[in-house]
Amino acid sequence: MLKLYYLSTCDTCAGIMKEVQVKKYPFVIQDIKTEKITEQQLDEMKNFAGSYEALFSRIALKYRALGLNKMELKEKDYKKYILEEYTFLKRPVFIIGEKIFIGNAPKTTMAVKEELQGIKKK
Repeated sequence: MLKLYYLSTCDTCAGIMKEVQVKKYPFVIQDIKTEKITEQQLDEMKNFAGSYEALFSRIALKYRALGLNKMELKEKDYKKYILEEYTFLKRPVFIIGEKIFIGNAPKTTMAVKEELQGIKKK
């Protein structure tokens, strides 16, 4: 299984996709801005990641605007906000086989590249 959740208007996502050469692999790619994440998809990501919190972006503009930074959020809250507002998903999210890679940290990008080395290209 090769899945990628990204935001088309995010230059960082575009750069990472280019760096890991996404087009050379048979990824199922979903732009979360134009195609909302379903509850089933989010649950699948959570099962790989271990929690909804791991998928939640605290740097989204709405995080402070909604006062979430002053609240004590629980797992159900993280799930709710990610489903309601696509910007709360930390991105990009790669699912490669049974592994998930979340976010744009350089070490995450490197791990994606390493994991893809064993995958057959298009």
